[in-house]
Amino acid sequence: MILFTLKCDADHEFEGWFRDNAAYDRQQRRGLIACPECGSKKVEKALMAPRLGRSDKSAPEPAAEARSESPAQTPTAPATDEAPPTPAQVRRALQILRRHIELHCDDVGKEFAAEARRIHKGEAKTRGIYGEATQAESKALLEEGIEIASIPWVPSSDA
Repeated sequence: MILFTLKCDADHEFEGWFRDNAAYDRQQRRGLIACPECGSKKVEKALMAPRLGRSDKSAPEPAAEARSESPAQTPTAPATDEAPPTPAQVRRALQILRRHIELHCDDVGKEFAAEARRIHKGEAKTRGIYGEATQAESKALLEEGIEIASIPWVPSSDA
């Protein structure tokens, strides 16, 4: 999954999670991305700084001008000389993702597949949803060209 900062033609900035850059491009071409504030579908990736971990914690932050690269120039994977994230770091990232999804998407529970189809067909309001789907339902949605992602649903906190 990749997080993009997006900006509509009314200069509203918001974030969107996508499986990869190609998934963003497909959804953009199909008009599936809309500003949550004004509903505009004229949305582009905003300039953003990469958030890559550094293996040398004492290394200085990149200069401001280096952080203003366009998204096309921004690396999407860590350099090979960096240590992979620890299980605790992965768990924390998944907790943050869960919180983001719970705050910004509708929980449709076991009706996920049906609601995803209604949204895809334009029968329901376009919005982020989450819920439960069987492997067969997920496979069918993907075969129908409906973009979905399966995310490990870790407990929302370690407490």
